[in-house]
Amino acid sequence: MRIGELAAAVGVTTRTVRHYHHQGLLPEPERLANGYRDYTLRHAVVLARIRRLTELGLGLAEVRDVLADDAGKDLAEVLTELDEDLARQEAALRERRARLRALLEAADGIPAEGPVSPRLSALFHDLAHVAARSPMAAKDRELLALVETATAPEERERLSAVLGAAFEAPESVAQATRAYALLDGLADADPSDPRVEEAARAIAAWIPADMLPADMLPSDMGDERDSFLRAFYADFAPAQAEAVRRTVRILKGELP
Repeated sequence: MRIGELAAAVGVTTRTVRHYHHQGLLPEPERLANGYRDYTLRHAVVLARIRRLTELGLGLAEVRDVLADDAGKDLAEVLTELDEDLARQEAALRERRARLRALLEAADGIPAEGPVSPRLSALFHDLAHVAARSPMAAKDRELLALVETATAPEERERLSAVLGAAFEAPESVAQATRAYALLDGLADADPSDPRVEEAARAIAAWIPADMLPADMLPSDMGDERDSFLRAFYADFAPAQAEAVRRTVRILKGELP
């Protein structure tokens, strides 16, 4: 048989046949005097088996194991591994679908920063009126979404609980609103503006004590040799960035 005839008989393309040759899965046939490959029935049998195995979801490396004469994995072993892998994929898909359903069915709707956790989404909803009036509050929502994404699951849960508890109290919401307003007022100010100190004190007074304990703040939080910190502070206006720096120093006990 010619390569086209073999491919048609098994239901694959000639390109697939050549690929299997290149991968060492399908033995090269003898060539005729004119240089054409001369495929036998045995090649068709092997090619058909490769097709069946790949249609089950086996990768080519696993197919090679099954086809190997020596030291190859038993087909039952390979299929068991595939079944276990598919089970893990199914579990992951179920979890993803559950998260999607929770987002789509949330009474509060999906926040602009979404998707975020249900707890953070509820917090954003409760404080939507604050973010609507304050550019800095809106920026803070983006930072909270970033922190939630980058933080380890156990720390994420702790921060979410602390934030949720903090904003249950009306006085805390009032403190946050005042702190955001002071920061917004620094958008066009000079870093030496006396309002910088007022804003820093207001932020430090508002942040829950167990949200950012002093021993959890990195010692180099003000060291802008760190590329992430440079990007972090560059996202603020100069006076706002200075207020944030002073807030960190207050929380670390470096300022009275």
